[in-house]
Formats: sequence, structure tokens, C-alpha cells
Amino acid sequence: MAGGVLTLQELAGLAERHAGELHGGVASFDLGGRVFDFGRPQVMGVVNLSADSWYRESVCLSTESAVERGRVLVAQGAALVDVGAESTLEQAERVNAADQQARLLPVVKGLREAGVLVSVETYEAAVAKDCLEAGANVLNLTGPGQGEACYQLAAEHEAAVIICFVQGEHVRAVGDLELGEDPVGAMYEFFAREIDRAIKAGVERLFVDPGLGFYYRNLGDSETRVRHQMKVFLNSFRLRRLGWPVCHALPHAFEFFREEVRCAEPYFAVLAALGGTSLFRTHEVARTRAVLETMMAY
Repeated sequence: MAGGVLTLQELAGLAERHAGELHGGVASFDLGGRVFDFGRPQVMGVVNLSADSWYRESVCLSTESAVERGRVLVAQGAALVDVGAESTLEQAERVNAADQQARLLPVVKGLREAGVLVSVETYEAAVAKDCLEAGANVLNLTGPGQGEACYQLAAEHEAAVIICFVQGEHVRAVGDLELGEDPVGAMYEFFAREIDRAIKAGVERLFVDPGLGFYYRNLGDSETRVRHQMKVFLNSFRLRRLGWPVCHALPHAFEFFREEVRCAEPYFAVLAALGGTSLFRTHEVARTRAVLETMMAY
């Protein structure tokens, strides 16, 4: 995909080169008492509690609106809802742990009272602790810097962890992305190390997330960024040999989709599904669910 058109021939070549990794199974497990089959696609909706978040439809600045959005996302087909209090955008305001807790805790409690399974996005152990105690089912860990403490907390609360690939202490402290020609090699090593740390801490439920929504400096050019994202999506099945389901945050590619930007995530969902993704993190639950159900009807 070096500036050309994605073709069946290229997909066939990818499958042929990695034929031994095409049919790897992944673990299935329960979240909050509900058993999931991660051999089939599952959708995770998004609620952003930061005004800096770029996807305006997902921004909720009150507990009531956040809980209501979470309920709507579940009605649209989300299996769980991911909540974050700090945007990953490079220019976004940094939000300290205390302010994250103040935003997150009432929303987590409200969603759980409404029967919604909740994932909390953070790289702060203090935030993870309070949110897990409030009932969060999943920790969306956006940085390994405090990973040891976060893994121990997740194990204590029998929660799942989404291990995000981050080259840096956390998502707000990244520079250039250094992967080489084949992105899967470096990712595989990172995930193998972090999975080992998590399992030793007692975590029994894991996802791996290649971190395609994070803002590395050398991916500032839109074409370079989208080419990287497409390549990783299609190669994600190679990460399944780690034994855990792959989670992807679907990107927006605003420069390409422009006024049709709300169609971007459903488009990328096709590539992610072809690449063996199990959990699709999306702001566009209804559109993405419809795309995945259509693909499953084949």
C-alpha cells in the first residue's frame, strides 16, 4: 500500500505470507458477569468527558448527559461503553488525577446503576483505583508507565485490561513512532512483555490495542498516518497468536472524509474486521454495528 489502491491481490498476498497465523483463536471471557464470544465482533461505544475531544457528538459535559449517551449507545448495539476524562489530542489540556476522578466517578456509577458495562480510559493508577472501586469493568490502559500498579488493581477487582501499544510512558508523552517496515514485530514484543506483567499480577481478562488513535509527531501527515493505520488494521490478525482478542479504536481520517467524516469509522471497521479485530471502539456505534452485521451475513 505505498500510494496505490488496496486490491484483492494485495490481501491475498498478505494472507499467503502469513498463512500460519490466519486462524489463531483468542480467549473469551466474561465482563461483569456477561460472557462474551470474542470470536465474533463486539462494539464499544465512547463517551468523552473532556471538552477538548475532537468528536463533538461524543462529548458530554454533565453526568446526566454522559449517562444518557451511554444508555443510547447500548440501545444502538454497544456491548460496553468507554469513558475518558482527558483527550489524547496533543494540544489538549492535561487533566490531573483529581479532576479526572471528579469527572469520571459519578458517570461510572451512573452507568453501572443503569446496567451498562463500563471501560475507563486512563494511564493514572489513582484514577484506575477509584473507577474500579466504583464498578468499572474494564481498564483501558493508555500507557505502561504505571502498568504494574494498574494490573494489580485490575486483578483485585476481576476487571479486564485493554493494553494499548504506546511508545512512551503514556499517550500524552509520545514522540516519533518507530516501528520499522513491519509494524507487527515491535508491537508483538511490547504486548508479550506487558501481557506477562499483567498475568503475573493476576489479571485474567485482556485485550491488546495497537493504539492507532494516538498522536505521534511523525504521523502528522494525513496520508502517512492513514497508510500506517490501514497497514496495521490488515495485519492485526498476526497479533492474535498472543492468545487475546484485539481491540481497535477506529480513526477518523478527517482530511479524506471531510464533511462525511462520520462515515470514516465504519469504513475503517471493514479493514479492522478483515484483520481479525474482536472489539471495535467507535463513536459511531449504529453505523459500525450495521457494517459489521452486514459483513457477518456473508
